[in-house]
Amino acid sequence: MSEDRSSQERPRGWWERFTQSLRGNVEDQDTLLELIREAGERQIIDAEAARMVDGIFRMGELTVRDVMIPRAQMEVIELDMPLAEIIARVSEVGHSRFPVVGHDRDDVRGILLAKDLLRGCRGNVPALRLTDLLRPATFIPESKHLDHLLYEFRTGRHHMAVVVDEYGGVAGLITIEDVLEIIVGEIEDEYDIDEDVMIAPREDGDFLVNALIPLEEFNAHFVTHLEDGHADTLGGWVAAALGHVPRTGEVVEEGDLRLEVLRADRKRVQILRVTPPRGAPLPETTPQGNA
Repeated sequence: MSEDRSSQERPRGWWERFTQSLRGNVEDQDTLLELIREAGERQIIDAEAARMVDGIFRMGELTVRDVMIPRAQMEVIELDMPLAEIIARVSEVGHSRFPVVGHDRDDVRGILLAKDLLRGCRGNVPALRLTDLLRPATFIPESKHLDHLLYEFRTGRHHMAVVVDEYGGVAGLITIEDVLEIIVGEIEDEYDIDEDVMIAPREDGDFLVNALIPLEEFNAHFVTHLEDGHADTLGGWVAAALGHVPRTGEVVEEGDLRLEVLRADRKRVQILRVTPPRGAPLPETTPQGNA
């Protein structure tokens, strides 16, 4: 009986401490966060809600430098690229916004929205000029705090900013999605698969494949014979085949097998879309994880 009474009193005791903290009895932010985390652990409030509140507090501490996409990983459009090449690039990468640069990445001329490009291509394509489609770029210092940036994104109604360092050079870029992920966690897209999943089937018959899958396992599933004396993983094989660190959108074809890089950073490829040879035995239809 005493145990039941004790368990019933615990939430009330936590709630009293929490309401007291809101009346000014909390000594610092860490104490308040500790109470919120405790509430999540006790399931007094939803654990996901507690984590989001924690993220909101973190936004006041983090700066743009902490979460921005580094300069080397920026996907950009060059101002002098032919229109057909621009369309192909936008289609391959799949982003909705691209910084457009002149002679180098410090020379940002504006932002190209994929939807503006599509609208522009409706008319007379040969007469279309890229400069006519550009929207003004927003420049922010890498020291700006994320809570201030989120406010600027909302009030300015733009979703991307170019990050500059103290010397005025481009340090990277940041999107509103990068900021919101601090609160809600990573926002997955259609190409995301769990880290421990090696092969995930798609409805169109292709497969999303983790680049870290061992070559031996990949060959067994797809009945292929990819070999490289210096590569143990599919990602390593693709890098060797291309002769450089793969970039998003690049494709390697080996006979009837097609491998497209869906996600990569400046160090390695991460996710590939695999189109197996027609008529080849297919791997199991359930996602494969590490054995």
